[in-house]
Amino acid sequence: MRRIFDAQLVGPLAAMLLVALVVAMTTDRFLDPGNLANLALQVSIVSLIAIGATVVIFAGGIDLSSGSMVALLTMILATVVKTFGYPLWPTLAGVLLIGAALGALNGVLTAFLRIPSFIVTLAGLIAFRGLALMFNNGSPIFSLDPNFEPVFYGRLFGIPLPFFYLVVLYGAATVMMNNTRLGREIYAVGGNPAAAKLSGINVRRVQTYAFTIAGLMTAVGSILMASRLNSGSPNYGQTFELQAIAAAVVGGASLIGGRGNILSTLVGALTIVIVQNGLNLHAVPSAVQNVVLGLIILIAVGVDMWRTEIARSIRRLSGLGKRAAGATQPGPSSSGKTTTGNTTTGKAVAGK
Repeated sequence: MRRIFDAQLVGPLAAMLLVALVVAMTTDRFLDPGNLANLALQVSIVSLIAIGATVVIFAGGIDLSSGSMVALLTMILATVVKTFGYPLWPTLAGVLLIGAALGALNGVLTAFLRIPSFIVTLAGLIAFRGLALMFNNGSPIFSLDPNFEPVFYGRLFGIPLPFFYLVVLYGAATVMMNNTRLGREIYAVGGNPAAAKLSGINVRRVQTYAFTIAGLMTAVGSILMASRLNSGSPNYGQTFELQAIAAAVVGGASLIGGRGNILSTLVGALTIVIVQNGLNLHAVPSAVQNVVLGLIILIAVGVDMWRTEIARSIRRLSGLGKRAAGATQPGPSSSGKTTTGNTTTGKAVAGK
């Protein structure tokens, strides 16, 4: 429990509560039960995609392709179900496999061809969106299956199903990162790839696994997105990659890699969605919302960098203070008793 509720989680949680308090004080519609229910459903998709984005960041990479991958996967799902008439549930399993394969492709290009992950996933952001536009002449596909919407809007014991998705998948991700060999290797690779390699870790394999997990989680988000609207569209997923990265960074994950808490990403996602919800309630244009999201990412990264520098400065100042205190403290030779003793001993030795 200490590992879960550590300082890395307390800070983002306090920030989220502060943001929620500000939004609640500026508009009375925020605490409306209908708005809160919509908020919970809205955060589920982004927060699940953010799991994969966070794992990649822990490994020292970045994934910019998740939003476009959502568009591609929803169009594949819609085409297979609506156009070709394949059963829904086998198609969903196939979408998960395709998402994992696309993520693995990003990982192989990054790890084995040594192309920076920023470039690889930026190319994916463009290419996946282009591939999505090739389906159905770039037009959305609606009314996929009447049994599909309950995947997102269904309830269990009166609780919406997305809540259970979050609990199960974030619980699994937390166990993986804290209690498995792969999780420790991901942190090690992100913290220092050279040291990880010298310690016997297969860095390329770990990086590929990290991107594969990201692709799998993007596929889960794609299924929920398609289920929510019972359709597929090449326009789905826009800015999802930015929201996922922002959730990880606001949650305290270091873009340098090797540091962070997976549960803090969920708190970061809630913070981002609360900010967007507050802007929507105040009728702020979407263009301005994108500017705000960019500023949030910039501030979060800046705070992360400043926190590191401040910690170093504090350690340096505390070290200087200890050395100064040691220099001013009287030593054994300054004591009159000790000096007398040394003099007496010297006389005894001289007499001898």
